[in-house]
Amino acid sequence: MLKAALIGVGSMGRGHLDNYVRYIQEEKSIRLVAICDVDPKKFTNYKGTLNIKGVGAQDYDFSMFHLYTDMDEMLEKEELDMVSIILPTYLHCEATLKCLAKGLHVFCEKPMALNPDDCTKMIEAAKKTGKYLMIGQCLRFWHEYVALKDLVNSGKFGKPLSAYFFRGGSTPLWSYQNWLLKEELGGGALFDQHVHDIDMIQYLFGMPKAVSSRGVRFYEGSGYDAVTTNYIYDQNLVVNAQDDWFLATDSFEMIYRVNFEGGTAFMDAHGFRFTTRDGEDVTPTFTDSDKGYYHEILYFAGLIENQKENTINPPESSRDTIRILMAEKESCDQGGAVVKIK
Repeated sequence: MLKAALIGVGSMGRGHLDNYVRYIQEEKSIRLVAICDVDPKKFTNYKGTLNIKGVGAQDYDFSMFHLYTDMDEMLEKEELDMVSIILPTYLHCEATLKCLAKGLHVFCEKPMALNPDDCTKMIEAAKKTGKYLMIGQCLRFWHEYVALKDLVNSGKFGKPLSAYFFRGGSTPLWSYQNWLLKEELGGGALFDQHVHDIDMIQYLFGMPKAVSSRGVRFYEGSGYDAVTTNYIYDQNLVVNAQDDWFLATDSFEMIYRVNFEGGTAFMDAHGFRFTTRDGEDVTPTFTDSDKGYYHEILYFAGLIENQKENTINPPESSRDTIRILMAEKESCDQGGAVVKIK
């Protein structure tokens, strides 16, 4: 049985708490024993807000967990195997290094860090301690994106020719002390939302050689609040992704459209579908409706228990995502200039 702690139980942390409680109910080999958050109000079934409906909305008896407002105290007192770090982005590196130094396996929410250098520090610390480190790039475990990855890998319908991704919705005004809208703490929509599609693009198609991005700053002090990027590849492939988190709506959507030689894959509010160029619907049936958040922690726990190599979501790949992101930011700063990935 893996003993786990959850560090950070804000809006996204509540979503992770949902799954940890499910693991207990389903008698999985993960037991959440401790929760840490600097704000004790979070232990009173305070309802946060999140743009993914149904996530973090449950009530819990927090007395079933050991509760802390100081991470160092928790790490000193608890006997743990793994932690989930669901903190503001600017704290990811520091918290990860502390937990790895204590001999714990670390799952850290996305984005990995605010720059590639901090990502490297995290990776080197994991190697030095011999512990697993995985970043919460949950789309790699999301059914509709897993199906898309399978289409790319199998080549069943030929090569991908063009791809478009969009992610967006209302502004995340729920963060603790509004850290998400402070560029030096969260990096804006480019880091918090758009990073998902950046990660999926490099997972599907490999590293682009360069990017060209345009961005808009809507909120004073925030990073880029809307962005559009063209990804430049050597092969005959057109890829674009857009993100916007100040839409005048209370909804959230993530969509894609990927054209293959033999057909087109779509995902929108109606779900995933694939249509061949002959008009045949060959959409697969998914065996469950669980989101990637549920599956990624189970995968991480399986790595630890079975001492397996992380072939789906290694931290080096998450660092590559941040490398692309930094090129996009530089391109936005230069009004859309073509910027090579460093």
